[in-house]
Amino acid sequence: MTDRTDCSELDRHRELNTDETAVRKLRDLVTEARVEFVHCQAVTLTGRVVGKVVPAAHLTRTIETGVRAHRAILADMRTDVNGTLLGGGCEAREYTAMPDLDTFAVLPWDTRAGRFFCRLYEPAHLPDGVGGGPLATDVRGNLRRRHTAFTARTGLELRSGCEPEASWSGPHLDAARPPISPIHHIDSMDAFRPVYQRLITYGQALGLDMIEANHEGDPGQLEPNCMFDRADRTADNVIVHRQICRQVARELGLTVNFMPKPADHHTGNSCQHNLSLWRDGTNVLADPGARGLRLSEIGRHALGGILTHAAAATAVLGPTVNSYKRFVQPSPFTPSRADWGRDDRTCAVRLPDGDRLEVRIPDAMVNPYLSHAVLLAAIEDGLKNRIDPGPARGTSDPRRDTRFPELPTTLDEALRAFTADPVITGGLGSEISELFRAIKADEWTRFCRAVTDWEQTAYADQGC
Repeated sequence: MTDRTDCSELDRHRELNTDETAVRKLRDLVTEARVEFVHCQAVTLTGRVVGKVVPAAHLTRTIETGVRAHRAILADMRTDVNGTLLGGGCEAREYTAMPDLDTFAVLPWDTRAGRFFCRLYEPAHLPDGVGGGPLATDVRGNLRRRHTAFTARTGLELRSGCEPEASWSGPHLDAARPPISPIHHIDSMDAFRPVYQRLITYGQALGLDMIEANHEGDPGQLEPNCMFDRADRTADNVIVHRQICRQVARELGLTVNFMPKPADHHTGNSCQHNLSLWRDGTNVLADPGARGLRLSEIGRHALGGILTHAAAATAVLGPTVNSYKRFVQPSPFTPSRADWGRDDRTCAVRLPDGDRLEVRIPDAMVNPYLSHAVLLAAIEDGLKNRIDPGPARGTSDPRRDTRFPELPTTLDEALRAFTADPVITGGLGSEISELFRAIKADEWTRFCRAVTDWEQTAYADQGC
């Protein structure tokens, strides 16, 4: 590798991907596994996986030069209600997607295929220092860069474990709500034995450290979990898990649904984020001198930052119109305000152990790269300004009811809070923040224009 100071980030990535030892190791792996096709994949702002498939015969060329695509793909090629293509317009430049070699894996359901996660860059030919720079709307690259910068400033590493829920249905599966909750019920779980066995097996084959799985409280609602990891790797793992779910659903002729509120009588699908901060291999959230559920000073300030910015972060943590059907339901397990408690599942943030914070706001449609980026920004603000989280829920201190705001109850309300908070928008960067808001504001407008079944039922026979 060269030590030129004028080379771009794209140049540096290409140098990594042309390292002889790394390339030889990768080619040996591809040859041994008899891989014929390679997916080069990226993730859009809404969490969709996009990319190209490359014949393995062109692997060396692909990892050196990358693949290109129109940047509006990162906005799902959506047009707003006025017909404008979001994400740069039709004339927008392509980006270059460069595979991260350490993310290569063979797909266990078809070992002729493998995949890379990619980071995205501006075209090399652009002038004035832009060419070859990181693409600002690359959600995966953004989290990686911001976590690296956070560690450089604080000496801390954010680790996370997510709890992704999904609703499964299909032939011969009774989706009716039983008279007794199916949560953690083994017989309810065994009705989905082929599902959870394949989820765990495929997850392990793709490098996920699967640790447990259970049936949740809604019909057909499963939650398989893997071990916590550095935040950017956990975000990758969430995306991999969703891809596995889609594959298992295809194989078994089932439907998997990540909607936060798939039906009126459902509590809904969440994706709690369990966060901890590490320095030199030690979890610094825990107070080593305290007994019971007690946070260190760093932990309290991190919690204070999360609560301070929870309302603004909700647009990212609950990113769909449907997300807020989950928040406004009369369920004790879904938070309604920014508060915290010790092993209290009614709160926005739960302290189940002394060494982790369970953020309970995120739902199953969350983009994990965006969610971890805004939580990282909130945590750093809490550390920087030494924000006191106040007393836990369940105490007699009256500050608990007024210290932090209620959570938004509609996507429109959440977007207004998001736009007004420079810490949260700053955690994503201006380009991602503006494009995210444009996509979601358009989604809200389309919802407001739609005539729903509820409206037909409520109003069709009214008027005289």
